[in-house]
Amino acid sequence: MTVRVQTEDFDVGAEIARLRKGNPRVGAVASFIGVVRDLNEGDEVATLTLEHYPGMTEKSLKDIVAQAKQRWDVYDALVVHRVGVLQPLDQIVLVVVTSAHRGEAFKACEFLMDYLKTRAPFWKKEATPQGSRWVEARASDDAAAERWS
Repeated sequence: MTVRVQTEDFDVGAEIARLRKGNPRVGAVASFIGVVRDLNEGDEVATLTLEHYPGMTEKSLKDIVAQAKQRWDVYDALVVHRVGVLQPLDQIVLVVVTSAHRGEAFKACEFLMDYLKTRAPFWKKEATPQGSRWVEARASDDAAAERWS
């Protein structure tokens, strides 16, 4: 289980290869990559700034990965989340889950992403032509996360 919060970009292929390396039991790898969009709520987005509390954020992410491993039969999981100032097209987050079968990997990956979108201690601020604004949680994200309660 690996959790990283970082300013640097990540190499998806290298991260996936490292996670599954040397484990012949892995029959499924599910992943999700979040990317900065140039448009949100009808406004152009010039930059997205992500803030967090170092230490607290990593602990929270490790706890949710441990929950995913308890709920589903997965071998390993990786969460890489970027912080700092990002621009459209920049990668924000990578979640990768390995298991013997795709169903378990997909469910665990989706569970982790729903948590990251709704409960992880990250704060997002968009810079738009109208000024800066904090990004509010979406009702659809909250509804998706409720499935796992």
